[in-house]
Amino acid sequence: MTVPPIGRRAALAGTAALFAAAPRGIFAQGSTVPEVRKASLGYIALTDSAPLIIAKEKGFFAKHGMPEVEVAKQASWGATRDNLVLGGERGGIDGAHILTPMPYLIHTGRIVQNNQPVPMAILARLNTNGQAISVAKKHQPLGARLDASPLRGALTAESKVAMTFRGGTHDLWIRYWLAAAGIDPDKDVQTIVVPPPQMVANMRVGTMDAFCVGEPWNAQLVNQNLGYSALVTGELWRDHPEKSFAMRADFIARHPRAAEALTAAVIEAARWCDTPANRPELAQILGRRAWFNVPATDIIGRTQGTIDYGDGRRVENSPLVMKFWNDHASYPFRSHDLWFLTEDIRWGVLPEDTDTTKLIAEVNQEAIWRAAAARAGVPNAETPSSTSRGREAFFDGKVFDPDDPAAYLASLAITKTARA
Repeated sequence: MTVPPIGRRAALAGTAALFAAAPRGIFAQGSTVPEVRKASLGYIALTDSAPLIIAKEKGFFAKHGMPEVEVAKQASWGATRDNLVLGGERGGIDGAHILTPMPYLIHTGRIVQNNQPVPMAILARLNTNGQAISVAKKHQPLGARLDASPLRGALTAESKVAMTFRGGTHDLWIRYWLAAAGIDPDKDVQTIVVPPPQMVANMRVGTMDAFCVGEPWNAQLVNQNLGYSALVTGELWRDHPEKSFAMRADFIARHPRAAEALTAAVIEAARWCDTPANRPELAQILGRRAWFNVPATDIIGRTQGTIDYGDGRRVENSPLVMKFWNDHASYPFRSHDLWFLTEDIRWGVLPEDTDTTKLIAEVNQEAIWRAAAARAGVPNAETPSSTSRGREAFFDGKVFDPDDPAAYLASLAITKTARA
């Protein structure tokens, strides 16, 4: 296998310089009173939106001087994008619970009408782990789990595997899983987009063979006996990053103290969510009609580390439970953003010559997170010392080294990137 082109190697490898730099200082100086009392934030009905919902329900936004924050349900990730492009001042939203790659794709104009960039910023990660890949009941006898290869004979070019947004986290997880088994997600199956709350309904009518989504929809599929979880995504990559809290850059430029206050509230909510004693109440809150409108029983199990895969496997106290705060789950590591960008280059969502160094420096605003953490009273011991989590290992033996993403790309057998 040949190494990717020198130009792309240089663009990707250059990002290593980001991780050598010391974290920037406090973002907001002087007064900490927010410039505004209100912001409009969006969420999708997924358990990993919990920090935004809990910040509203438990008064953390109000505590930090923003009592009029609105947290509004979005119909799909496409609707989230459209409302971010519109902006809060024009009836849209200022920020959102969002798939980590999406702020980058909006920022570059890749997924915006007429390719018009809308500057964005990632202020915090919302969770690690907590997604799953589910397979239709009809395929259960084949026994596909972490290894998808038993599906090779059953899937055809007409088979449909669903994810929630092209280039987003769920797209990348299911593509990684299929490709590791020698199944090309662009040639051997149809990869389709379905909004998270519609996944189970689509599986019920028999239109899909597999899907990747966050909770509670995988658990609901099992509870309704419509399929099984082949794996939880922490098995692909332990403690992998997932959703982010992102905002329009112009909101932050106009209201830097408000952005810091919002992030502080989200951080406090994340810490509340990761307190084990709070998990039953968390499930009750999220399940309410105003938020998810699902039974709390579809939520509670997997938030507590109980995973009923639906195929006879049941795990208690799983270490692959969704994390909101523990093990630096809330911190927006730049090395993780680099992996997402590298995978979107792999699958042709971003151009091969993308300047990842420049892009991450523009979008990832970890300095705001650090200022917000100090504002929220986070002990120094709970704050990472580096913007990189280092080398990351995947279930199939692949290793992503943020100092050499080109080598990672070159190691992958199925990819849309040029090999020269």
